[in-house]
Amino acid sequence: VGLAQLALLARVALLALLAPDAGMALKDPLLNVCMDAKHHKRQPGPEGSLYDQCSPWKDNACCTANTTSEAHKDQPNLYNFNWNHCGVMPPKCKRHFIQDTCLYECSPNLGPWIVQADSSWRRERILHVPLCKEDCEEWWEDCKDAHTCKENWHTGWNWATGTNRCPWGFMCRPFREVFPRPRDLCEKIWSHSFSSSPEQRGSGRCIQMWFDPAQGNPNVVVAKYYAWKKRSSPAQGKKVAPERNQAVPALPWSVLCLLPLALVLL
Repeated sequence: VGLAQLALLARVALLALLAPDAGMALKDPLLNVCMDAKHHKRQPGPEGSLYDQCSPWKDNACCTANTTSEAHKDQPNLYNFNWNHCGVMPPKCKRHFIQDTCLYECSPNLGPWIVQADSSWRRERILHVPLCKEDCEEWWEDCKDAHTCKENWHTGWNWATGTNRCPWGFMCRPFREVFPRPRDLCEKIWSHSFSSSPEQRGSGRCIQMWFDPAQGNPNVVVAKYYAWKKRSSPAQGKKVAPERNQAVPALPWSVLCLLPLALVLL
C-alpha cells in the first residue's frame, strides 16, 4: 500500500471519527435485535400496522400483525394462556398484561437483558429488565382487585385441559394479597423478567411499557445506555457514561490506529 493510499485511508478514518453518528453504522449485538423465541421475527423491521396497544412499535418491530392481534384476546393462541383463570380479569388490569405482551413480543430494545433459556418454546428470554417506576405502580394499582392463584405465572400451572388452570390446592386471591407491593408484581409474576426500577419515565435509565410513538421510542436510548454499561467493567478503568439523551459512538480499533497518520498527512 502506497503513501497516498494510506493518506486517503487516514482521511476517511478521521472523517468517520468526526461524524456524529459514526458509531451507529456499526452493528451492536445488543441493540436493535429480536430474541430467539416462539413468535419473534429474526430481525426487527417495520410492520404496516400492529393491533391496538402494540401499535407504538409498528415502525420497527420484532412482532407481526397476527401476533399483536392474538395478544389482545382473553385466551390468546400465542401460548394458550387464559387471563381469566380466577374469574374475569377487569379490563383496566388486562390492558397492562396486553401491553406487557406487546413489549415482550415487539420491542427491539431488550438486547441488554436477553439471556439463554432452557425451554421447549424459546431459546432466549429477558431477565431483570428495569421497568420504570410509574409502569410498575400503575400495573399494580389497576390490578390490585383482580384475582389470581399464583405469584409466578411462568411455571406450575395445571395444563391438563390444554390451557392454564390453578393447580390443586391453590386458592384464588386478590392481587394485593398475592403481590403486596408493586415490586412484587413486576418482579415475581414472570420469574424476574423485570426488575422494579426507582427511575422514572423519561430518565433514559428505565424501560417503558407505555409511550407515545409520536414522541419517538424512549427505550432506544435506554438500551444504548445499558449496552454500554454491560460492555464496561471495572478492569477497563473509569469510563464516561453516555448522556441520557445520546449514546457514546464506538469505533473499530483499525480506525483508531489510523488517526495518528491522519493528523500527520492531512
